[in-house]
Amino acid sequence: MREFIVEADGGSRGNPGPAGYGAVVCDAATGQTLAEAAEYIGVATNNVAEYRGLLAGLRAAHALDPSAAVHVRMDSKLVVEQMSGRWKIKHPDMKPLAAQARTVFPPDQVTYEWIPRERNKHADRLANEAMDAGAKGGQWSPSAS
Repeated sequence: MREFIVEADGGSRGNPGPAGYGAVVCDAATGQTLAEAAEYIGVATNNVAEYRGLLAGLRAAHALDPSAAVHVRMDSKLVVEQMSGRWKIKHPDMKPLAAQARTVFPPDQVTYEWIPRERNKHADRLANEAMDAGAKGGQWSPSAS
C-alpha cells in the first residue's frame, strides 16, 4: 500500500482577513513531492484557512491514490486535535469543513500529527504565495513557486 504525507497550512492576514492555504503531498518512502495545492480564498479566519488547506491536501492525495495511507502533518494544533477526535468542533464555519475532510478517505487510512511551524515550511510558503497572489488580484499557480 502506498503511503503519503500531507503537509497543510493556512493563514490569514488579520483574523479574519485576506486568507489562503497551501498543501503538499509527498511520497512517505522517498520524500518526493507528488502534488502541491494553494489558493487565495478571500476573507476568512486562520482556522478556516487551515481546514481548507487540509481538504486540498487530502483531495490531492486521493486523486493520486484513493487506497493510500495518509499521514497528515500540520502546525495547527486545533485542526489536528479536532480531526483526531480529541477536541470538539464548536465553530459553525469549521464543522462542515471537518465533515468534508472526514469523507475524502476512510478514517482508518488517515492519521494526524502536530508539527512545529518551522517543520511546515513548504506548505507555509505555498499559503503565503497564495495570499500574495490574492493581494495582487490574482490566483496562485504552480509555475510561480
